[in-house]
Amino acid sequence: MFERKEAPFKKTDIEPQRPFSTPAPDQNLSKKSVFIGQSIYIKGELTGNEDLTVEGKVDGNIELKDHNLTIGSNGRIEAEVFAKNITIMGEVQGNVYAEDKIEITKTGSLRGNIIAPRVVIEDGAKFKGSIEMESERKPMNLNVEFKGKNGKEKIKETMEPISLSAAKAGAH
Repeated sequence: MFERKEAPFKKTDIEPQRPFSTPAPDQNLSKKSVFIGQSIYIKGELTGNEDLTVEGKVDGNIELKDHNLTIGSNGRIEAEVFAKNITIMGEVQGNVYAEDKIEITKTGSLRGNIIAPRVVIEDGAKFKGSIEMESERKPMNLNVEFKGKNGKEKIKETMEPISLSAAKAGAH
């Protein structure tokens, strides 16, 4: 009733095998990332233009403009932290500022304030501080009208949310 016909096997259908000494090309090589191991201790200011994962200890300030910071489960940070995205799986003591998102996983602990447009705190995470969620990308101008002491004067003011740059300047 049904006949199954298989296509004849052609030698050209087989892809050539790579020798074992030649690694397959990695699509993520263009994205730079740095890893700081458990035995590393850094005291001072840490800045860079690459994504960073910290499993060691850092005391001071961390600034990664337009890049991601991950504090691994063994990471211990006592610093003001500035990055595009921050993921906390270890311990952080200090204020954290992100241009996009801050995430505290269930193993993470943060004692400090958060300023970021998006914040994720998983069930089981430890957090003590305050959260300010303002988007730097879509600033809102607020027209505020103040009345003088006598109630008759009116002062009009346009207020804009504070930028991360201004928050950073105020943190020092």
